[in-house]
Amino acid sequence: MAYTDIDKPTDYFETTTYAGGTTSITSLDFSPDWVWAKKRTGAENHGIFDSVRGATKTINSNTTSAETTRGGSLTSFDSNGWSMGGADGIISSSGNDYVAWAWRGSDSSAVSNTNGDITSTVSANTTSGFSIVSYTGTGANATVGHGLGVAPNMIINKCRSAGQNWATYHSSLGGTKALFLDGTDAETTSSSYFNNTDPTSLVFSVGNSGDTNLSSGTHISYCFAEKKGFSKFGSYIGNGDADGTFVYTGFKPAFLIAKKTNTTSGWGIFDNKRTPYNVMNIRLLANSNGVDDISSDNNVDFVSNGIKFRSSAGWNASASYIYMAFAENPFVSSTGIPTTAR
Repeated sequence: MAYTDIDKPTDYFETTTYAGGTTSITSLDFSPDWVWAKKRTGAENHGIFDSVRGATKTINSNTTSAETTRGGSLTSFDSNGWSMGGADGIISSSGNDYVAWAWRGSDSSAVSNTNGDITSTVSANTTSGFSIVSYTGTGANATVGHGLGVAPNMIINKCRSAGQNWATYHSSLGGTKALFLDGTDAETTSSSYFNNTDPTSLVFSVGNSGDTNLSSGTHISYCFAEKKGFSKFGSYIGNGDADGTFVYTGFKPAFLIAKKTNTTSGWGIFDNKRTPYNVMNIRLLANSNGVDDISSDNNVDFVSNGIKFRSSAGWNASASYIYMAFAENPFVSSTGIPTTAR
C-alpha cells in the first residue's frame, strides 16, 4: 500500500519568511506559479500573484477589489523563487516582516483547455493536485475545464476585472453552498455560485453570479485536489475544550487554513515557519489586513499525522469548520520511513 503520493512536499509547496526590503527569494526547490504574501508587522492587504495572470498583477484575499498592476511588487517568477521591487508594502518594504506561501503549477506554459462550455487557460500540476484557471465569464450557467484529471476538493474564485467576492467551493459543503474568502459570513446556499453541481474530473460548474461568472468579466480560479500524504481538504467539529479536536491528515502539516461554516468567523492561517514549534499560537486572517495575532485562542499543534487543537475557543469552538492543509512531511514515506515529531 502506498503511504503517500509525494515524498518531498517542498517540491510543490513551501512557506517562506523574510525581511522587508528583500528583492529576491531563492530558497525554493521549484519555480512557483502562485505566491501569496502578507506583511506580518503592519496593516497591509494580502498580495496574491500567479504566473497565468503574469507578474506584477495583484489581487487581495481580504478585499473585493479588482486586479491591479503594481510594478514594484512581484516582478518575476524564477527557477527557485521570485523577484520583488523591494519597496512595495504589499510584499517587501524595509522595516517589516513578511510571510509568503508558494505553490508549484505546471512546469511549462499555461495551455488552452476546451473541456468546458467556457474555454479556459490552465496551469496544472496533476502530481500535486493544483491548477490555476483563467476564463471569461458568460453570465449564464456553464462549465469550465480545470486540468487536474480528478475532481477538485476546493476552488477559490475571484473576478479579476470587477469588485466581487472571493466565492469558494469546498467538497465538505458541496456545490449548493459557497463561502467567501474575503469575509466572515457563514456558508451561503445558492445555485448562483456553482450551479448546485460538484466538480468532475474535467470541469467545475459556475452559475450566474458575478463572483464566479460575470458576463464578459475575467476570472481566476485556484483549484485543489487532495493528494495522499501531501494535502487534505475536510471538515471537523470543534469540541469547545482546551483538550481540543484532533484532525487526522496523514502527514505532519506545514500549512493550515480553517473557517467556521455554521456561523461567522475569519479564515485562520497557520504555518510551520512563523511558529516552528508546538504549541503554535500565531495566526493571520485571509480576510483581514491585520498583523500576526498572538493569542492562546490560536493554540494548535502540528503533529506527525495531523492537527491537534489546544484551545476552547478560536479554531476549536463548539462549531463546524472546513479546512485545507498541506504537508511538511508525509506521516510515512513511500519507502516506509516515518516522519519525526516536532
